[in-house]
Amino acid sequence: MQQKITGYHLDEEHHWVAELGCGHFQHVRHNPPWTVRPWVTTVEGRQQQLGMILNCKKCDVAAPPDHID
Repeated sequence: MQQKITGYHLDEEHHWVAELGCGHFQHVRHNPPWTVRPWVTTVEGRQQQLGMILNCKKCDVAAPPDHID
């Protein structure tokens, strides 16, 4: 299911995690050559991607919302 990015936080390993409008979280790593997302590395880049649509696989399986521990 397509969901908008509404915010971000760092996980315990200091990787960026997108907070989606549905309440689920999804890692948004910049890990070339496998995953190329240079916008993740700066505050400005992350802010520009607010509202960007990601495919939420957790919605597809009706998973409960995620929580920050």
